[in-house]
Amino acid sequence: MQKHYGNPLRILQVRQKPGSRTKGLLIADNRVIQCALGRSGIGIKRGEGDGITPRGRFLLLYGMIRQDRLTIRSCGLRLSAIGQDDGWCDAVGDCNYNRPVTLPYGASYERLARDDHLYDIVLVMDFNITNRMSNGGSAIFFHLAHDDYRPTEGCVAISRKNMEWLLPRIGPDTVMVVA
Repeated sequence: MQKHYGNPLRILQVRQKPGSRTKGLLIADNRVIQCALGRSGIGIKRGEGDGITPRGRFLLLYGMIRQDRLTIRSCGLRLSAIGQDDGWCDAVGDCNYNRPVTLPYGASYERLARDDHLYDIVLVMDFNITNRMSNGGSAIFFHLAHDDYRPTEGCVAISRKNMEWLLPRIGPDTVMVVA
């Protein structure tokens, strides 16, 4: 699926919401969207499990969706279906650390087909992927938020309604800037 709305957005800006470490504002095409951030706020990643949303510039590489729960009509990124046997390795030192894996898997992993709706739409940010380092942090995604925007484990998360508005407006050159 490569259809998108006009020219894709070049930059999505993410900042902490004044007075809150774990809530943020995502600015896209002059629209300000509430988002959830990691439980430790925005900062420099210290390692796996630190709860920090990493500061930096990150390409959105590709997306994954739960086709059994929703249909996306247009997106400028490549999307693949999330199946029941899809996972993401978070085992420091494993050869597949911060990579997708097929379940069951012999090391620690996160299941992508979650019971809640957080991963019904997941965009993979280029954090610790292109230049991967063990214990650099894994599964830093752009995904759906809880209704109350409770903190993530380090991801950026927005409402389904806002994600569905945004998907046709992004493309392979869209960069998320977390400051």
